[in-house]
Formats: sequence, C-alpha cells, structure tokens
Amino acid sequence: MAATTIAVLSQKGGTGKTTMVRTLADILRRSELRTLAVDLDPQGNLSDYFDLPPESEPTIADVLSGRAALEEAIHDDVVPASLNLAETELSLGGKIGRELTLRRALDGTGERYELVLIDCPPSLGLLTVNALVAADHALIAAQAQYFALQGVEQAVEVVELAREALNPGLSLLGVLLNLADMRTVHSREALTSLKDRFGEKVFGTVIRSSIAYAESAERAISILDYRPDLARDYLALAKELLARLGLAQAQERLPQFA
Repeated sequence: MAATTIAVLSQKGGTGKTTMVRTLADILRRSELRTLAVDLDPQGNLSDYFDLPPESEPTIADVLSGRAALEEAIHDDVVPASLNLAETELSLGGKIGRELTLRRALDGTGERYELVLIDCPPSLGLLTVNALVAADHALIAAQAQYFALQGVEQAVEVVELAREALNPGLSLLGVLLNLADMRTVHSREALTSLKDRFGEKVFGTVIRSSIAYAESAERAISILDYRPDLARDYLALAKELLARLGLAQAQERLPQFA
C-alpha cells in the first residue's frame, strides 16, 4: 500500500510552513502513524529544526541527482536538505521527465511509512512542482497579511496546473491561516477573504502567532514540548487533517498526549 503524501507549500517565506511540517510530523508520529518528513528547501530549515547534524549525508539532493537511493538518505525518519539542493534544481532543469524525479524516488516508501510530509521551498519552482507531482494532496500555508489571498491564489493555480498536466490524482487538502493574531482586524479580514474565496477548503483551525515558534526552532525542540499551550492549535489542525484524510482511527489517538 502506498504512503499518503502531502506537499506543504506557500508562495513566499515567513508563513510558518516549516514549523507546521515539523509539528504535524511530531503529532502524527505520537499518534502511531509512521511518518516521513522530506526537506525539499535548500535552506534546510526543517533539517535544522529536527536537529540533524549539518554533515548528514546523503541528502535529498543526492537522491534527486541519482547519487543515492531514498532509503539511504533517511535519517531518523527525515530526509534532510542542504544548499547543494539549489544546484540540483538547476541541473534537473535540462533533463527529460524532470518533474517526475521525486515521485520516482518516493516509490516504495509505503512499505515503511504511512504518511509522507514534504516541506517545499518558499517558491513555486521546479522543486515545488516535483513535490506536487509526487503528492496525493497539497496543503497551503498562508500568513495573515494584505497579500495573503493573492499568494494563495498563485499557489492554488500551480496545484491545478500540476494536476491537469502531470498528476491527475492530486487534490487540494486545504488552506491554513498560519501565525495569525485573531484579536486584530487585519487577521480577521484575511481569514474572511480566504473563506470567501476558497470556502470549506480553509481549515477551521487558525495557528496563533508567537515568538515561541522561533525559540523552539532555535533550540530544535518540538513546540509540543516547548509550549504545550500553543501545541493545542496544532492538535486541532491535526484532527481536521486526519478527518479530511479519512484516518479516523488515528484521530481517536490524538487526545492521549494533548
């Protein structure tokens, strides 16, 4: 049985996307779901957040370039990234079937994992397209700011193009308003705009903004352990996500560590 693969993307940086991938991976694993996290961002922030040594090799760049098999690049259930990934993206540009490289690499992950979370780079280039072609679902992170709707629309357009041209099985799992202060009119208006445009695709959960996310990332400690009060937001998101994936059994296990 193939693993369910989710590409987590945003049109720009600063949306809290990497924190989302790290925290969801932690929750899913604690819910006894075998979860692989793939860092597809050359900045390697997800790898750092999981406290992987900078010299961890091979990386996802080695996998995409054909120098290593995916199984060899898994370190503590994470496939790390490094700055070499930027060069790999450029080299892929001239290859036939370049959009299918990651999907081919992920073949067989279902033997070991039930879920795969891909942290895409904060752009809509070839690496993100590879993630969308390899994925069953796309999850879009949006930040509460003036251009949030425009950025989400651009990301949704890329998802639709990938589905029409390369991956007909791809679906939009949802849009998440991340790092928002719902006490402000600005954040509430951003959420209203997203719901007006994307309706039920917008998650009911909103992740609160807090400096604690940056602090937990700096210390490479999951927000579940660093600030359990903030972790409640991600617990609510995980419940919604598992419901949309039809994984009711795992959903029932979530409150055990709330």
